[in-house]
Amino acid sequence: MSSLLFTPLKLKSIELRNRIVVSPMCQYSSVDGFANDWHLVHLGSRAVGGAALLIAEATAVSPEGRISPEDLGIWKDEHIEKLKQITDFIAGQGAVAGIQLAHAGRKASTYPAWKGRGQVPLDQGGWKTLAPSPIPFHHSEDTPLELDQAGIEKVVADFAAAAQRSLQAGFKVIEIHAAHGYLIHQFLSPLSNTRTDNYGGSFENRIRILLEVVDAIQNVWPAELPVFVRISATDWVENGWNEEESTKLAQILTDKGISLIDVSSGGLASNAKIPVGPSYQVPFSAKIKKETTALTGAVGLITEAQQAEDILKNKEADLIVMARELLRDPYFALHAAHELGDDVAWPIQYDRAKPAAN
Repeated sequence: MSSLLFTPLKLKSIELRNRIVVSPMCQYSSVDGFANDWHLVHLGSRAVGGAALLIAEATAVSPEGRISPEDLGIWKDEHIEKLKQITDFIAGQGAVAGIQLAHAGRKASTYPAWKGRGQVPLDQGGWKTLAPSPIPFHHSEDTPLELDQAGIEKVVADFAAAAQRSLQAGFKVIEIHAAHGYLIHQFLSPLSNTRTDNYGGSFENRIRILLEVVDAIQNVWPAELPVFVRISATDWVENGWNEEESTKLAQILTDKGISLIDVSSGGLASNAKIPVGPSYQVPFSAKIKKETTALTGAVGLITEAQQAEDILKNKEADLIVMARELLRDPYFALHAAHELGDDVAWPIQYDRAKPAAN
């Protein structure tokens, strides 16, 4: 291949056919956590479209960990069957199936965007949320319940059980969701974590639950398969979680055997002012890649083939994690390869539509 974007990457025992990753994107299309044909087509079409790794949306490790009542879940064995159908299809297209395991914490029990805003009332299917400290995400929301030691231990155990089910469901990569203001991120940030026990205060205490989740997953997940962690590199708010802490955490996670840090930002503070624009989060990935031994994934309004190629050429990331552009164009990878002058295989069913090589 002439481009870096279409150079394979080996992560432990798996090899990605290129550097394009389908970012986990919530579909809010489940009933009781079950995957269905929407998820099959959503993920399957992007595997057909040439992406290397497809990470299923934030998948709740417990019912109370869902962002919305319509979230995908993996808290019971009955969820496995349909997920296995999806991962089998993805593998059949030469791609790798990953899953993002998540707990929404205080940002749980909310409406999908097209159904309204804010928290779902208890009498309409909502539930009481959990958090490291009794601080709501927004002043208009109910105060979450502060997790006690038993509650924290349950969260860690739920992640481990979800990892075991993920393996049975055929996933080859786990991504731990520690970003976007959800539960693990709530522990990381001093804005949402005011605890005075072993899980609050110092940097070492605030990262404790994440490290416990990592250990619990690694105890049940095969050593030859990768585990990623997604972080928000900054809260974009003064005195919040920041780039320096993210860089320090990235090295700790890498030393513990985490294969890649998926570097996003924001989501914790409702008053954050984020300068959104093309590649606006790439500098965070670049900093971590430069200052640690971690492999990184870059995300954030990456929409063009040459833009993605340049990020890799500049050694700002090792993977390109794409969201909205892959909603617009499930076949972005096939189109990008042609644009960059690489001759990649198309699905044989579509081969007659493949453009001539540049």
